[in-house]
Amino acid sequence: MRARLNAIAGWIIRHRSRLPRWVNRALDSAARDPDGLIGRLAHRALGGGDAPVADVPDAAVRVFIGPTNYSGQGYRWARALEQADPEIAARNMEEVLPGGLSFPADVPVPISSTSSTEWQQSEWEAVSRFSHVLIEAERPLFGRLFDRQVRAEVAALEEAGVSVAYLCHGTDIRSPRDHALRTPWSPYPDDPRTAVLQADADANLALLTELRRPTFVSTPDLLHDVPWATWCPVVVDTARFRARRPAMDRDRVRVIHSSTSVVQKGSHLIEPALASLIASGDIDYELVTGVAADRMPEVLSDADIVLDQFRAGSYGVAACEAMATGRVVVGHVLPDVRRAIEAEVGLPLPIVEATPDTLGEVVAGLISDREAAAAAATAGPVFVEAVHSGRRSAAVLLDGWIRASG
Repeated sequence: MRARLNAIAGWIIRHRSRLPRWVNRALDSAARDPDGLIGRLAHRALGGGDAPVADVPDAAVRVFIGPTNYSGQGYRWARALEQADPEIAARNMEEVLPGGLSFPADVPVPISSTSSTEWQQSEWEAVSRFSHVLIEAERPLFGRLFDRQVRAEVAALEEAGVSVAYLCHGTDIRSPRDHALRTPWSPYPDDPRTAVLQADADANLALLTELRRPTFVSTPDLLHDVPWATWCPVVVDTARFRARRPAMDRDRVRVIHSSTSVVQKGSHLIEPALASLIASGDIDYELVTGVAADRMPEVLSDADIVLDQFRAGSYGVAACEAMATGRVVVGHVLPDVRRAIEAEVGLPLPIVEATPDTLGEVVAGLISDREAAAAAATAGPVFVEAVHSGRRSAAVLLDGWIRASG
């Protein structure tokens, strides 16, 4: 019975963008407040499951990263640090939603298990023996042990001699109010979560401003929201995404868009923009949803053009995976974000610019100018290797926090 419930929960999470708002509100409630009514009901129905505790490595520098592991990034940053310095051993923890997308994690903990007092105490005893802790998305690490208050957790960790830093991922710190002023394609206030996201962003910014520990952001646009932060690029396994077939090598171009959030990515704006190209047979278009992470290399390799997002004005893991595969990546990236990236890394971002208004024209241009399209595709793996292979991310964390903290 429990396995069946987990399977149903997994289907709901993978297809949540198609579900009514009240369902999504319930899912968000369980994730945001595991101790609340819906969280407790989920715990009772699905069970806490195994609750692993972090192992404390025997190393001179011990780095712990948690608790979100969005798109497997906590795990990738941990591996990047270990590859950069043999004296570092790193572990990441992820609070796992039932049936959620599966990403590698050193310590995958079912979110319902974080209500266990035994797990809370054991995890605290382990993590307090690390030398460095990187808190993701301003989320608590130890369940109710410190009343789910990050301030209290930080105070206790630092009293135990641990150096603490923060890493912001996106909606945890992006102000919908400010973002709506930056691009006319902003998902706010269309996103039904706008009021909640604004309250979260305001509270998290107040926390970061008050504590002022080393702070990093995973995407460069977030420097607008946290100006004193440092960009720590997302990491992809470039070897996994190396394609055998070059892009744009067939008569009918295959165009895909992978989406986990219709509103945030502007997925509903894409097909109308491409209608004439679809009708003429110039392209095959597919909206990809609910695909397991381990299948994405295959899905991307079969495409020629990958449409990223058209509302956030930036880019993330999905675009990096597509670039690493040598696909032509099209998306909306704000001019100031592009300038900041090139100034920082010395390379232009090879994502072809388009908005929902210009998308049809841009894709038609790529089809008619295969040479220019191929050049954009070829630039992708070069950019990802230089910026998103893990070396730059490790250097940022080492120079901006770990080595500086002694």
